[in-house]
Amino acid sequence: MNEFPVLQTKRLILRAFKMNDAPVVQFLAGDFAIADTTSTIPHPYPNGAAEDWISTHETDLLMDRGIDWAIARRQDSCLIGAITIRIKENEKAEIGYWIGKPYWGQGYCSEAAQEVLEYGFLVKGLNRIYAFHFSRNPASGRVMQKIGMNQEGILRHHEKRWGKYEDLVVYGILRTEFNQINSTN
Repeated sequence: MNEFPVLQTKRLILRAFKMNDAPVVQFLAGDFAIADTTSTIPHPYPNGAAEDWISTHETDLLMDRGIDWAIARRQDSCLIGAITIRIKENEKAEIGYWIGKPYWGQGYCSEAAQEVLEYGFLVKGLNRIYAFHFSRNPASGRVMQKIGMNQEGILRHHEKRWGKYEDLVVYGILRTEFNQINSTN
């Protein structure tokens, strides 16, 4: 059985979601501002959806398809968001994340994403990690830039959200780039 990898940063613990996290997930992800910046979170957020989502995490871990971490503050164990790495073929993975609106602008997402990059490259042996954001959500792009990702392109009208086509901005980083950035820090 794969053991869940708990990660820690200066201010955060990235841990497994527990079923008793579901009400907080529903509250935070249920904010339209969160759903509006992602391609998969529904709005309104249905009752039971958080429990259903959390129930998929163990299988994803066991099948080595990906890891969904709860992002919690170390100081008070407060759940503030989620970050996911989805393992793909050919030693690559996609990361995705959301932070509850009360915790925006405090650097939590960049801190968590940096730790997940390190895990992906140093523990999982990945060669490439990539992420997407809606072009109208530049804050997510700033997170990607802060962790060393490079903008690789724009997928025009790639998603349809709320009845409107959305452009996706693609970012990526290679293990060699990650190693080079981290050898100078």
